Amino acid sequence: MTPQEKLRKCYECFKNKIDFVPEVALILGSGLGALADEIDIRAVLDYKDIDGFPQSTVLGHKGRFVFGYMDGVPVVIMQGRVHYYEGYPMQDVVLPTRLMKLMGAKVLFLTNASGSCNPEFTAGDFMLITDQIMNFVPSPLIGANFEELGTRFPDMHEIYDKDLREIVIKTAKDLDIALKQGVYIQLTGPNFETPAEVRMCRMLGGDAVGMSTACEAVAANHAGMKIVGISCVCNLGCGLTDNPLTHDEVMEASNKAAPLFKKLIRGSVVNIHNAL
Repeated sequence: MTPQEKLRKCYECFKNKIDFVPEVALILGSGLGALADEIDIRAVLDYKDIDGFPQSTVLGHKGRFVFGYMDGVPVVIMQGRVHYYEGYPMQDVVLPTRLMKLMGAKVLFLTNASGSCNPEFTAGDFMLITDQIMNFVPSPLIGANFEELGTRFPDMHEIYDKDLREIVIKTAKDLDIALKQGVYIQLTGPNFETPAEVRMCRMLGGDAVGMSTACEAVAANHAGMKIVGISCVCNLGCGLTDNPLTHDEVMEASNKAAPLFKKLIRGSVVNIHNAL
């Protein structure tokens, strides 16, 4: 089965089970999954109930789509994402993003937990993603082009929509939430970076590093979606701290930051909706 056929099969499975058209699609990173439980839920679709859909295997990722209204805005939320390091081909990693586009979503709101390669960042900071570097993982556009989604050679000069970024900046200011800005780098994972790799990421212009997000942004941009992303810096990169890095540390930091993060996301989604 080709990636295009698999996407179409997943979409038909969705249509047979769910009658809902979202406006905004959200992918929730580590520690943020609870936000999906706090909206006006109208339907839930487990990944395992979608024919051919990749399964999320990371602890803390429930693995389901939640459909409903976030303060009146129709949304679909991925409660747990699929990562390249889980062993899936890149076409499967971005299949959920493409599926949410076919569901009707116009905007993709990306979130993640990341490590800092900028010494001016600290654990608990929120970083609005202004640009990204994805050269360390395969492009999701390799292979036959999805003509129904986008052009063979899509422009990437503004992956993260400037207007949406301005909305998030204003929302953060109105809510009195500190917001940094910077470049996100996606590496493969699942291992954390070495001190030399963190220095390399910084030399390349990166401010935060993680194991997701950038590939999803490329797929969404190819499909004509507007994209905005916020990264929760959950730890200092290796070499910027003497402490060994653990997934437990990431989860602890993301859970601590979650109340403010969720407040920022909800406010931004409403303001984005009002601007569309």
